[in-house]
Amino acid sequence: MSRDARRAQVLRVAQELFSTEGYHHVSMDDIADRAAVSKPVLYRHFPSKLDLYGAVVDERAIELLAAIDAAVEPLEARPVQPGEGRAVVAAIVRAYVDFVEGAGESAALLFESDVTKDVGVRARVEHASSEAARRIGTVLVDVTGLPPESASMLAVALTAMAQAAATHRFRSSGGPTPEITSELVARLAWRGIAGLVRPDFEYEGSA
Repeated sequence: MSRDARRAQVLRVAQELFSTEGYHHVSMDDIADRAAVSKPVLYRHFPSKLDLYGAVVDERAIELLAAIDAAVEPLEARPVQPGEGRAVVAAIVRAYVDFVEGAGESAALLFESDVTKDVGVRARVEHASSEAARRIGTVLVDVTGLPPESASMLAVALTAMAQAAATHRFRSSGGPTPEITSELVARLAWRGIAGLVRPDFEYEGSA
């Protein structure tokens, strides 16, 4: 197995263990055993458990930001048009729902990390959240006409709502589908944001 393939294998195993057992209940021995590598090989890739955890968090952050990018890039390429505000909010909510559906419990490494007392890990987690909010806030400026700092605050609130709903949906049995969850949360969020839209966007209504 190549060095890159071995590293990817270790990251997959570590992600699963950290997600299900928590950082403090997983040892490097556990990871080495599950990945079928020796500890010297493991430490050649990752000098410490914290370094390995950080690499796993970084992978989840990359996936989240890719989902956000896919939602907002088409909207950043041109000014948002009247009638598109609700679609913007729906795309953002769906990006979070799809991310959690794909990442599963490993999404908690970004949203509910038990290692955020460590400055380095906290910086990684906060960077992902702040970068997502920044990208979304840029689009919300077009939708609302609010100054960037106000749109950024709306983006933080919107992402927190989408994140909590997506996580709850994933963990709940017999709950609404991802599609229904996305629609419900988007409608709820849009009813609030609609009261802040620019006057020339008002005709799209608050439904």
